[in-house]
Amino acid sequence: MRLLHTSDWHVGKTLKGRSRLEEQEQVLREIVGIAREHEVDAVLVAGDLYDTAAPSAQAQQLVVRTLMGLARDGAAVIAIAGNHDHPAAIDAYRPLAGAAGITLVGTVRTAARGGVVEFTARSTGERATVAVLPFLSQRYAVRAAELVANTPAENTNEYDQHLRDILGALTAGFRDDAVNLVMAHLTVLNGVFGGGERAAQSIFEYAVPATIFPVESHYVALGHLHRRQRIDAPCPVHYCGAPLAIDFGEQDNTPVVCLVEASPGTPAKVTDIPITSGRRLRTVRGTVAELAALAEQAGDDYLRVWVREPARAGLREEVVALLPGALEVRIDPEFAAPVATARPATGPERSPSELFREYLGTRGVADPRVEQLFARLHDRVTGAS
Repeated sequence: MRLLHTSDWHVGKTLKGRSRLEEQEQVLREIVGIAREHEVDAVLVAGDLYDTAAPSAQAQQLVVRTLMGLARDGAAVIAIAGNHDHPAAIDAYRPLAGAAGITLVGTVRTAARGGVVEFTARSTGERATVAVLPFLSQRYAVRAAELVANTPAENTNEYDQHLRDILGALTAGFRDDAVNLVMAHLTVLNGVFGGGERAAQSIFEYAVPATIFPVESHYVALGHLHRRQRIDAPCPVHYCGAPLAIDFGEQDNTPVVCLVEASPGTPAKVTDIPITSGRRLRTVRGTVAELAALAEQAGDDYLRVWVREPARAGLREEVVALLPGALEVRIDPEFAAPVATARPATGPERSPSELFREYLGTRGVADPRVEQLFARLHDRVTGAS
C-alpha cells in the first residue's frame, strides 16, 4: 500500500507580520496533487494543522478544504492534533469529518474509542492498523496513561514511561497480516530541530527515546520537529518535516512529504517528494550598494537582511526600497553600536542636544539630520526661540 506522510502545516502562521495564507494554500494544493498523482491509499497528517489554538476562519476553511481534497478520491485521511492545535476543537469536527471519510483525533483515546484506526488499502486490499497519539502535555500525561493503560500514576513518574504505557496499549492489537503504523506528535531524543519549533514543548523533558515504538511497526510517522529526518530505531521512524519554512531559522531545510510503501511483513520504503510552492527564505549581508546588486537575484524570496554599515536615519527604508521582500533588517554585529558605558555621575552640565548626541553615539547613529530634527522638536516643545 502507498501512504503519504505530512505534518506541521501551521496554517495561519505569519512571518514578521506578513500573512502567508495564500502561500500556504499553494503548498497544500501541491500536497493534494501529489496524493492524487501517486494514488495513495491513505494520508497521515501528524499534527500542527494550525499555528494557533484559535485559528482564523480563513485558516480553518483552508484546512477543511485540504482534508476534503485529500479524501475526495477515496484515500483514508487521518489527522491528529499537535501542540499548536486545540485538541477539543479538533475533536469537535470528528462527526462531520467522519462523514467525509476523514478521521480526526484531537485527544488521546483508548483503542476502542478511536485511538486505533483501521482501514483497507483500496489498491491492494491489505489491512492497516494505525495507533494515533496526538501531542500530550506533561500535565495531562498521568491522566491519559491511567485512561488508556490503567496504570497507577505512582508507578509511572516519567513522561516517557507514560507514553510507553499509552503506546503499549494502543499497539497491543498489531497483527502479522496487517501493515502496522504509529502516528504521533512528539520529540524523539537525538532528533534535530528544524528551527521554528515551540521550545517550551520540545525541550528535554518532552523528549522520549525511539525505543518506545514497538519493533512490529512497519512505519512510525512523526510530527513536531520541522526538519526532515530519519531516527535510528528498531523500526522505521521518520519526521517528514514542515512543508513550508515557518521562519528564517528553517531557511536551509528542504521541504518534502514522504511517500511510504509498505506491506505486511516488509519494512516500509520511503521516498521524499519535494514541495516547491513555498517562497524561499534567505539571509543576505552587505552594504547598501552591495544589497542593491542583489535585488534581481532575490526575486520573490523573503529576506532577512544584515546591513554592513552603521545605523543611520532612513536606512531601513532604503533597504526595503531596494529589496521589497526584506521582512527583517538589522545592522551586522560588526557594525552595531558598542555597549554603552555608564556616564560619570559628576561633570559639567550638558544641554539636551549634547545628551541626545551622546545617546546617538551609543546607538552607532551618526546623522546630522537626526540631531537637527531633535533640536527643532525640542525648541517647539520648550518654546525656545
